[in-house]
Amino acid sequence: MSESAIDPKELIMLAAQHIFARYGFKKATIDEIAKAAHKAKSSIYHYFDSKEDIFREILEKESVQLNQEIMNAVRVADTPQTKINAYVITRMQTLQSLINYYGALKDDYLENYSFIEKIRKKQDDTEKSIIKSILKEGVDIGIFTIKNLDVTAFAIFTALKGLEYSWLTEKDSNEIKEHIANLLEILFYGIETR
Repeated sequence: MSESAIDPKELIMLAAQHIFARYGFKKATIDEIAKAAHKAKSSIYHYFDSKEDIFREILEKESVQLNQEIMNAVRVADTPQTKINAYVITRMQTLQSLINYYGALKDDYLENYSFIEKIRKKQDDTEKSIIKSILKEGVDIGIFTIKNLDVTAFAIFTALKGLEYSWLTEKDSNEIKEHIANLLEILFYGIETR
């Protein structure tokens, strides 16, 4: 598809994604975005009110992409155990490719922007809901014994968030998969001798 066939707003967002990924939200400028998009600065302001507005739309788009990837992976898995595994692996692999979204999740200085906090909360709630539905399926078919689905989903989600940074900075995908397998083994079988 040629550059001229792409919607101008989408072209600006694609350019902005690269600029934000390269410089970070704080250092990126509208001038750099305009230059990368081969547009006049006024064209940027025709579609967006501010740098924050562009970043918000990018994060929302990347959040949707993350959820679609997770849901597709979970949908094709056939057991609750493989669904949790697919969820964890897909989440980590997709986050590695979504540089702007991951940056917005981890950068504390961005917490001052209310739109980022709303996106973070919505994403967290969506993921906890996905985990809870997998756990419920496991309970319904007798694979899992769980007293409180909400608390268990929250605990799994929180454990993943805690390991997120170390997994995302790990370069060896086999090592990441091994860490995930170890975490899931603890989740499924516990640490207590039986």
